[in-house]
Amino acid sequence: MIRFLWKASRGYRLRPWASPYLRWRMETYWGTHADDIGFAEFWRFLWVHRAEMWRFLRWAGRMS
Repeated sequence: MIRFLWKASRGYRLRPWASPYLRWRMETYWGTHADDIGFAEFWRFLWVHRAEMWRFLRWAGRMS
């Protein structure tokens, strides 16, 4: 689980909302354009979808 987060935020670990990969993933899941995702939108998305995110991270951990 932590391994996926580490790889997905590569180069943007202190500011994950700026990661092109994470913004693209949010765009495909949420429908908001990646260019419109900033600090507040990133954390709002994580808070609203926290149950799905935990489920995804557990799945990603099992797939590694």
